[in-house]
This record gives sequence, structure tokens and C-alpha cells, in this order.
Amino acid sequence: MPSEPTLLSDVASFAVLLLVLGVPGVLTGLAAGLRGWVLVGLTPLLSYAIAGLAGPWTAAMGLPFNTLTFCLTTVVFVAVAFGLRRLTVRRWPPVAEPRVWSARGQWGVIACLLLATGLGFYAAVRGMGHLGAIAQGGDAPYAANGVRYIATTGDGSLFGMGTLNWYGDGKPPFYPNAYHLLAALQYTLSGGSIPQTLDVNTVLLPGLLALSLVVLVREFRGRAVLAGAAALASAAPVMSTYESMSRGPLYPFLLGLALTPLAAVVLRRYLDRVAPDTGFLLLVSAVGLLCIHSSTLFGAVLFAGPLLLQRWVSPGERWRRFGHDLLALLPIAVLSVLVAWLQLFGALGLANGGVPYLGWPSEWRATNAIGALLGFQHWEPHPQLWLSAALLLGFIFFRRLGDLRWVGVTALISGLAYAAVSSSNAPLVMALARPWWDDPYRFISMAIVPLAFIAGHGVASLQAWISEHLPPRVPAVILAVLVLLGFVGVTKGLYATTNGDRLASGYRSPDPHNQNITPDEEAAMVELGHLVPAGQWVMNDRLDGSVWTYALSGVRTVAAHDDGTAPPSDALLLARHFKEYETNPQVRAAVARLNIHWVFLGKPAAPPDPPYTSPGLVGIAQLPFLQQVYRNSDAVIYRIKS
Repeated sequence: MPSEPTLLSDVASFAVLLLVLGVPGVLTGLAAGLRGWVLVGLTPLLSYAIAGLAGPWTAAMGLPFNTLTFCLTTVVFVAVAFGLRRLTVRRWPPVAEPRVWSARGQWGVIACLLLATGLGFYAAVRGMGHLGAIAQGGDAPYAANGVRYIATTGDGSLFGMGTLNWYGDGKPPFYPNAYHLLAALQYTLSGGSIPQTLDVNTVLLPGLLALSLVVLVREFRGRAVLAGAAALASAAPVMSTYESMSRGPLYPFLLGLALTPLAAVVLRRYLDRVAPDTGFLLLVSAVGLLCIHSSTLFGAVLFAGPLLLQRWVSPGERWRRFGHDLLALLPIAVLSVLVAWLQLFGALGLANGGVPYLGWPSEWRATNAIGALLGFQHWEPHPQLWLSAALLLGFIFFRRLGDLRWVGVTALISGLAYAAVSSSNAPLVMALARPWWDDPYRFISMAIVPLAFIAGHGVASLQAWISEHLPPRVPAVILAVLVLLGFVGVTKGLYATTNGDRLASGYRSPDPHNQNITPDEEAAMVELGHLVPAGQWVMNDRLDGSVWTYALSGVRTVAAHDDGTAPPSDALLLARHFKEYETNPQVRAAVARLNIHWVFLGKPAAPPDPPYTSPGLVGIAQLPFLQQVYRNSDAVIYRIKS
């Protein structure tokens, strides 16, 4: 297949991703005083924050977003972090953080994290078939084209990617682009393909989620066994990341979901020690989540908000703590608005603009929704019962969570939110669910993360309970290894095989010619890159798979996304009347304006549906103004005769 890369290109893509994802965040975190697990965990989020702000800022200043401007922006962030840290150390000397885990515990957590990452990686690659496979969902081409657009043009603005589909008199929508900006750098520096770039990012998502939960446990002084169990449990549920990998895929949402637990980490660090350095980290993290996707910041509030409730209801000076926290958060909120005003005003414009908000249909009754959560089974044929058993243990031993008991409130709120969205289309429910487009798949993913954490707590508590009832001569570390490996064993490798099979439906099928984007269509789109001179456009249908053309070949098409909401007038005219090219002067004028010289047709739809959604492309094979220049079993390319 054209998109199937070599092992060397896979390694290069991974190496470049780790470089662009690691170096800026590590340097900024070190300058801000971070060390250890917190530094490792916050590194990706800090890097996305830097990229997510650098792109729109450089565009506003008339500069391109590229490796140089990204590096210069990183220097600015490092300098600010270093200055604030120096100011903090001089005026408010920080207290050394206590050692939480022993060296043996550290290595155990690392082993669990690597195992969770490895099994999550295996599940994702198993589902894809190979790195570089094309995602078949409708959201994928927008991200794919957007990444290539940024890499090609250097336009890091919040509306630039949309101009591929909404050009001319079309109105491109606002879209946060931190994910696409870093992916564009990865694509440019690695020399791989766009599908490979997206897939390499995707297969690391289970590991990122596991890392975020490990850092969460470490920050709240939880046991090493809890951290390891939480990492393992997070990589097991099919609904946390794998289901949405196969549907869409929802790349920015999934990235934001994996990093969401870090919101509680930076919030706690700031409120426990209000200072410039901790405030900087909270501000940059919040802005980073917003830059990944608008809904991610709302999701972080839902996830970490119960932490504030636990602080305010805990014994002690409750009202004083309440006032202290609100006053401490006020300047962070004000500064966040100033730093991210481009993203905030863009989000407000989208919410109040002309893009229709219809939401998604209800799935089932609320009781079925609760059952789906507790059984870790959405639309899959079988529940993940060992996770349910671990969750039950987590509820039984819930009091042992200590300072992390607020996660239970997070699970309750997000679970009820999913139940409401999946069972009701009431105006209030749809209004509250708007940041997530009223999508039950997103809500069940958000609810599963805290539930998986509690399931991990159940596994860790089982180890603690057994240890308490065994003779002291039985080493606790041996027992921990047996329990954790037992959990991996009974779940058959954290359900990696079945999770991969679920993901496969979004990437491949037993007969490749039945896919939305078939291998032959992909080969034809790649061929366009060899045939079409720079600057010339291609007429295409919106739903035959050819919206991937720009991502695969760099050639512009009339339709660049399957979303036909409020299309440009030229695109609408051509979709309806293109075959009237010889007799309709309006069609000829539109073709001239867009510099269209080629026509691409993918595999036609099966009857009784029309072969193509664009009436102007139906029955054009014998038209005299078209010359066939390429054909395979699923696609054909024509040149418009002069």
C-alpha cells in the first residue's frame, strides 16, 4: 500500500515525535523547578501549550510557524519560567518535597507504566494493521489535511486549516490546533507520510494516559502499588481510548483526555504553595489543554473540580480555605484570558456563529448507560468483567484512597453526565453538552477514566488487604508483583487483543475494496501528486474518499472534508452542475477561478444510492471535454481538455 512505511521511517517518526514533544516541555519544566515524575508527566502538556500558543501568535505577527519560530517561542517560555522560579526561590523558598516511593517502588511503577504503554501500543497497532494505515472515519481527513497545510504553508492560525474546505466566500470555522502544529513539525522533520504521522501519535495515547495517572498518584502521595495498578487499569477499558480511535478518530479529544488528569496535579501544587512558579505551571497547563481542544479545558474542570470540593469540606478552617483558593485562582484566570484570548474569542465566535449545532441522537435509557459504565461495555459484544470486579473492589475499599477520594466524585459527575447525554435530547442537556457536541462516545470516555482509576485502586487495595492478612515474613513486594501480574493475566494482557479488534473497524476490513478509502483510491490520490502541477486544483466528490487527496499528495481539491455545512458557493455550484462545463458559463467561470484542470472519482456507491453525492459528477465518463489519464479498479483521473 502507498501508506505502508518502512521500519526505518517508523523509528524516525517516533524519534522526531519524542524530540518535539519532549525537549520544549523538559526545558520549560526544568526552568520552572520541576523534577522527577512531575517533570516527566507535564512535559508533553507544556510542549503542546508552547506550540498551541506559538502557532496563532506567529500568524498574528505575520510570521510562519516552523521549527525556528517554535524554538524561539520555547526560549521565551524557558526564560519566563526561569525568571519566575528565581523570583520564587528568593522570596518564597520552597520546601523540599518528601520522598514518596522507595527505589524498588519507583522501578515497579516504571515497569507497570512500560507494560501498560506496550500493551496499549500493541492493541492500537493490531487494530490499524500497520503504522501508516488510513483511518476510515470522517474526522480523520480534517486533521490529516490540516497537518499537511501547516507544514506546507506555515500558517499556524486558528482558522487556516479550515480554508482547505471553506475557501473563497466560505467561512472557515475556528479550531484549536496544538495537536496539528506539533504533528506538522513531526511530519516535516521525519520525512514520513501524513497517515504515519497521525498513527504514531495515536498509538502512544494509552501510554500518555497511564503516565498522567501515575503522576496524579505521585502528587497525592499515593502508594507505588496504586500508581502501577492505575497505569495498568487505564490501558484496559475499550471505551477510554480505543473506541474513539476507531470512530473519527477524535485525535485532539483523545490527546486532551490522556492529559486531563494533569489538571489536578498542577492545581494542587499551586493551591498548596501559591507562588509565581506554581502559578506559571497552572496557567500554562490550563492554556495548553485549551489549545488542544476547547472541550478539553471543560473536561479538566469536571475532572479536577471535585478536588476543590474535598479541600473545602475537609475538617479545619473551611471558609478560610475556600476564600484562599478563590483569591489565588482569580489572577490565574485573568492571566489565562490575556494569554489565550485568540483561542477564547475563537471559541466564543464558534458557539455564537452560523455553524449548526444538532448534537447526536440518544443511545438508550439511563439505566442501560449506567450498566455500560459498570460493565465496561458500550457497543462491544462482551463486557470486560475483570475490570468490573476490580471496580467493585475499588468501591469496597474506597476509604483507603485518602486524599484521592475526590476521584469518586469525578466518576459520579462524569458518569451521570454520560447517562444524561446518552438517554436524553432535552434542551438543557444539549446546551450543557455543547463543548463535546452532545456526543455519547466522548462522554463515556471521560467517565471511564476515573472509573478505571478506581478499578486500579481496587487491585492495589486487594494487594494491601492480602498483605495485612498474611504473615509478616511474606514480602509485600512479591505479593504486589503477583497481584499486578495476575490482573494482567486474567484480563488477557489488559484486553489488548479484543481492544485491537474493536479498533480495527475504523481502519480496515476483510475486503479492502469495501473500505471508505480503499488501497486503490489511495494509490490514485498519490498518483495525483505526480500528475498535477503546482497550483492546479482537482474536482472531486465529497464522500468518495478523495477528501484525503491533499494530505496524501499536496494537491488541492474542491472538497477537502466530508462536512458539507455551508460550503463555498463555487463548490456548491460545481457539485451540482460540473458536467455542464461546456454549456454553462457559470461553471466555466468557477473552474477558472479555482484553476481546476483535473477530475478525480473514487469508488462509486452501491445501488440504490446514487454513485456520487455530487450530481454534477454522475455520468461524466463519456463527456468530450474530459480525457482519462489514469484508472484502477476503484478510481479514475481525468484531465480537462483545454
